[in-house]
Amino acid sequence: MTRTLDPANRTAPASVGLVWRIIPPGLYGGRASTLVERSALVNRRGWFVLVGGAFEPILFLWSLGLGFGQFVASVAGPDGQPVSYAAFVAPALLAASAMNGAVYDATFNVFFKFKYAKLYDAMLATPMGPLDIAMGEIAWALLRGGLYSAGFLAVMLGMGLIASPWALLALPAALLVAFAFGAVGMAATTFMRSWQDFDLVQLAVLPMFLFSTTFFPLSVYPGWLQAVVTWTPLYHAIELMRGLTLGVVGWGMLGHVVYFAVLAAVGTVVAARRLGSLLLD
Repeated sequence: MTRTLDPANRTAPASVGLVWRIIPPGLYGGRASTLVERSALVNRRGWFVLVGGAFEPILFLWSLGLGFGQFVASVAGPDGQPVSYAAFVAPALLAASAMNGAVYDATFNVFFKFKYAKLYDAMLATPMGPLDIAMGEIAWALLRGGLYSAGFLAVMLGMGLIASPWALLALPAALLVAFAFGAVGMAATTFMRSWQDFDLVQLAVLPMFLFSTTFFPLSVYPGWLQAVVTWTPLYHAIELMRGLTLGVVGWGMLGHVVYFAVLAAVGTVVAARRLGSLLLD
């Protein structure tokens, strides 16, 4: 006898009822990969636009890390030991690559599909649910951020800016960072009403890029600003990347990993629930 997936069915296992309480019927159809496949097919012809964003951090590295770095003897690394300015800036730009690739895909592109193309309305006429859409779009943003990060890591390796075998974990860490930023970006997009609201995205991303110890160590900021900086997501991403690429690894880095795992989970849940309330109600 086949059991029905009904939480009210007292003969069903307790685990089934728990799943239905966490993921209500219609929210998830197990087809998130379909949306990733669609995004890959759509971007196949516009591949230059897809990879073009990877060049921005490389230009920053060449102009600041190598150009301006000629005037800076050394900078204090994560363990207080002096490192070259290029080796200090490169991991930060790696973290910024993961952030930019994920955020811009999960905001501008998702908003267009949601408000103008009405793509998600059509998808919900299929067995896909809002959680499939959220996970599919976040996964594609993760892949884009991972692509930018992999390219930048290759540039760092070619320039001799990787000082430790721990850098092998930098790409998985970049994927986690991209996942978290993509999830938060998509969740924020569900609250936006028009293109003018995207000024708020720039208002959040640009200061993080400039002040989250990307180009200067934390010690140069006044005390109150240091406290603000240490709460920003990009700061945690940069600390994680610097520790891995420079070989300064400790148990404290697990705190950065947990930070992004929680951020990714919260962003995914909020995005899925917001999509469900906006598209299904």
